[in-house]
Amino acid sequence: MDKSYTDALLRDFSDIRFQAAFRQYFTELGLTIRDWDGLWREMNGEGDNAAFLRTGPAGDTVGFIQFRPIRFTSWFFEETCGFIREFWVAPEARGQGHGSALLALAEAHFLENGIRTAILTTDTAAGFYIRRGYERAPGCRAKNGDDVYVKRLG
Repeated sequence: MDKSYTDALLRDFSDIRFQAAFRQYFTELGLTIRDWDGLWREMNGEGDNAAFLRTGPAGDTVGFIQFRPIRFTSWFFEETCGFIREFWVAPEARGQGHGSALLALAEAHFLENGIRTAILTTDTAAGFYIRRGYERAPGCRAKNGDDVYVKRLG
């Protein structure tokens, strides 16, 4: 893959490149948001959201992966996992390795921050994640009804 791509770690979702890509992503999903400014405030207000935004040589947005730590607790055990929240690659850039590169960036970020498990849901890309070491977690249920996938990192 061409090395002229730039990956920026974002923690502020007022970045107009991220916002434009996120809007396109939601349009592709057929989702309508009535208050985009409220959504950006919510993302920023949670405090622990992050994303990698990949741009091309001309500054065009290639894709993004949004993630955050999520803590699971019981009366005896606790684990913080890296939750892949949203993930999108521009249609014209799909199939060129950008999705794999963005996922690898998020996983490396988790490991650098002491997180050794990645977790996500998907209803469209199970094969993509399985090829990258994720396994369906049959005992884990997502509130949106999508299958849950887990990968032990490092």
